[in-house]
Amino acid sequence: MVRPVAPRATGCEECLRLGSFWVHLRLCLTCGHVGCCDSSPLRHARAHAASVKHPIVRSMEPGEDWRWCYVDQSYV
Repeated sequence: MVRPVAPRATGCEECLRLGSFWVHLRLCLTCGHVGCCDSSPLRHARAHAASVKHPIVRSMEPGEDWRWCYVDQSYV
């Protein structure tokens, strides 16, 4: 059973603090961290996954429901 995770923010947490921008948002399915995608300049979702070892994210874009594993570099 998949445990629902609530987003901790409405935008990329680090970009909001830095005053930067993002292209798309990703939700960490372990802790609810919201980070920006690899097309964004600072790639905070990938950095979060690497630093805290939370490998799976879900797209937060409207109409998208896919999940990505940074360890396996594949959709899950």
